[in-house]
Amino acid sequence: MRILSVSELTKYIKDKIESDYILANIWVKGEISNLKIHSSGHIYFTLKDQESCLKAVMFRSRGRRLLFRPEYGMHVIVRGYVSVYERDGTYQLYAEEMEPDGIGALYIAFEQMKQKLAARGLFDEGRKRPIPRIPRVVGIITSPTGAAVQDMLNIMRRRWSGVQIILAPVLVQGESAPGEIARAIGRMNQVGGIDVLIVGRGGGSLEELWAFNTEEVAMAIASSAIPVISAVGHETDYTIADMVADLRAPTPSAAAELVVPDQREMQRYLQSLQQRLVKAVHNNLERNRQRLKACTNSPSLQRPFLITGNRQQTLDRLTTALQRAGRLMLADKSAALANLAGKLQVLSPLATLARGYSICTAADGKVLTDSGIINIGDHVHVILDKGSINCTVVSKSNAAE
Repeated sequence: MRILSVSELTKYIKDKIESDYILANIWVKGEISNLKIHSSGHIYFTLKDQESCLKAVMFRSRGRRLLFRPEYGMHVIVRGYVSVYERDGTYQLYAEEMEPDGIGALYIAFEQMKQKLAARGLFDEGRKRPIPRIPRVVGIITSPTGAAVQDMLNIMRRRWSGVQIILAPVLVQGESAPGEIARAIGRMNQVGGIDVLIVGRGGGSLEELWAFNTEEVAMAIASSAIPVISAVGHETDYTIADMVADLRAPTPSAAAELVVPDQREMQRYLQSLQQRLVKAVHNNLERNRQRLKACTNSPSLQRPFLITGNRQQTLDRLTTALQRAGRLMLADKSAALANLAGKLQVLSPLATLARGYSICTAADGKVLTDSGIINIGDHVHVILDKGSINCTVVSKSNAAE
């Protein structure tokens, strides 16, 4: 009897499992649990149902192709092969494809991306800018070979022949499409002078429109300094690009109609404005003419003396009253002044001098009222009613003496 080591037995079981053609390519459905997305990019999880569980791994090379992000509790269908992980001695499913069970992978990816970008505020109406009413230069980012671009060019040139159009040809589906569209938006912003951008393509399936549901294109639209009109697919199609753009057009043809006015409608509008302006000027002139006529027919202008005569009489009456009041006031003030002058005359030192008195001052000009403050031999100045004299003190006496 042969005795096997653990490694030998494990390898034997692995060879048996891997040689089974059914287990080499199998679809398994179940609920995701124990989900772990490693920093290396590998996805480790367990598939389970009500009775069993199965370990599974999806390596980075396969995982990066997923359009949606696996989540705990999600029901999925996984295609892969079964083998044995020799280190743990356990069998597991090596996943190569994965899609949601019951709901399409693209739908799941669309909802996940919508929630992610909504959380960043990219759908907020407050960040969206108005589209210029009459753009001079329009940039179009789309496939150069599709019918959509020809429709847009024809419509814009027919509606507004003076518009300048710059076309950035890009792929609009496939793996490289999101990068090309995003780079084209960046280049258009560097050109300068472009007033508005149209980013879109004609109709197609959800898979064909998927480039406009990617984060790369959404961020490029949000970062554009030029207002962006999204025109993807048919009216019933709704993409992430539509939600981020400043304006959503239901179709590329509708975008061409929205971006430029119809020159025939504009001509009619300008003619209407001209007629309204002429009518407004005519009405204004007529109103002023009627006002002038009413003014010239007024009694005040036809017989102005009716107003000025009364005013002149009133002015004469007021002038007479003012003169009389002025004379009375002057007489009162003159009498008061004479009274004050009489009092001043009585108190004036000049009147005292006229009665024989004099004013004696020392050499410094100070009036002398006390003989005690002067000495014999000092010079004094005596002011008389008429003239003055300079004297020398030869003697003095005190009041007590």
